[in-house]
Amino acid sequence: MATAAEDTVETVVSAAPHPWDVSNPDIYVEDRWQPIFAEMRATAPINKVTGSAFGDYWNITTQKPIQHVEALPDIYSSDVERGGITLFGELENLPKELQRQTPSFIAMDRPEHTGQRRTVAPAFTPGEMERLSGDISRRTGQILDDLPRGEAFDWVDRVSIELTTQMLAILFDFPWEDRRKLTLWSDWASDPAIINDPERAYERRDHMREMAAYFTDLWNDRVDKPEAPDLLSRMIHSDAMKDMDRFTFIGNLTLLIIGGNDTTRNTMSGYAYGLDKFPGERAKLEADPELIANAGQEIIRWQTPLAHMRRTATQDAELFGHRIAEDDKMVLWYISANRDESVFDRPDDIVIDRDNARRHLAFGYGIHRCVGARLAELQVRILLEEMAARRLRVNVAGEPERVPSCFVHGYKRMMVELSEY
Repeated sequence: MATAAEDTVETVVSAAPHPWDVSNPDIYVEDRWQPIFAEMRATAPINKVTGSAFGDYWNITTQKPIQHVEALPDIYSSDVERGGITLFGELENLPKELQRQTPSFIAMDRPEHTGQRRTVAPAFTPGEMERLSGDISRRTGQILDDLPRGEAFDWVDRVSIELTTQMLAILFDFPWEDRRKLTLWSDWASDPAIINDPERAYERRDHMREMAAYFTDLWNDRVDKPEAPDLLSRMIHSDAMKDMDRFTFIGNLTLLIIGGNDTTRNTMSGYAYGLDKFPGERAKLEADPELIANAGQEIIRWQTPLAHMRRTATQDAELFGHRIAEDDKMVLWYISANRDESVFDRPDDIVIDRDNARRHLAFGYGIHRCVGARLAELQVRILLEEMAARRLRVNVAGEPERVPSCFVHGYKRMMVELSEY
């Protein structure tokens, strides 16, 4: 069991490249990350990699130490000034004028984090989810009804991206005809291959400037109007956010766009791919729609749409017998913790009726747990419900094209055909 190895002495990986340098995007593109993390969980769940493309960092690969780190935000910081929330937080490869990161509340520590998160949290209450559910069901049903029958199409583009983009447009009251800009901006903002590539850095900056200008126009249009239910209006009129500088405003919008896009979009694609990969579990779900809610949680666990979050030690500390130095990067591999053998039986399989599927860490843990988790869960559940109502089955036509990233764990393209059961 992995927990027995958590008390081992410090393991330092000094060779580069090393099999345990899981920042390498190739292992995700080629879908061969599973045995690497399994080896770490079994032999050294907490280990240090040196000399990676992103510098030295600690791999934290099982649930118990990840939850421990997340529960101590004053010792393990998320602040952008300390490198932020991703392994590639420092931007030393880029020209000086492009190294500044946009701050957002997910990359803040207390107390700033508390006030800004509290502003957006009311948009994701159970009451708000109930209010949105009818609209989400109607839009999901329409998208499914418009899909071709008897011919292949790209599930990522026609379903996953379209559903999440529509939802983001509703949340922000964003101009409907321009909604696909939200996906474009999200992809440019979150792709580590782009973020640290000097040759593409200026192109990325131009996209981010376009986004900033667009949302600044929306801000200026709404700032003197009464507060409305959309997220942008809530931010404009909140005590915690109304006086924020433009840079922080754009950072928070970027966070909400990436969170709303990547998490739900890649889980929806993971649903299509995963149930095709486990046809016995798919048949179980088709035979019993009462399993849909639990199936949604299991698919979120199995897919884990964001592979990691990063924290930085604010002081010397000890973590399960390992000596952590101030400023050390701590990479919390949710993608591995959700395959933790000490928590989940048959963790590499989708098990639709798994009794502890909700114990996943796909949305994080502690004060930084995903503020929009309820909405992501709702969208996935409704997709499964609307598919079941139409007795539709997704048949994947060949291996999908995956995102080349150690952060976003997802799919760029997935050709499928629909059939009825």
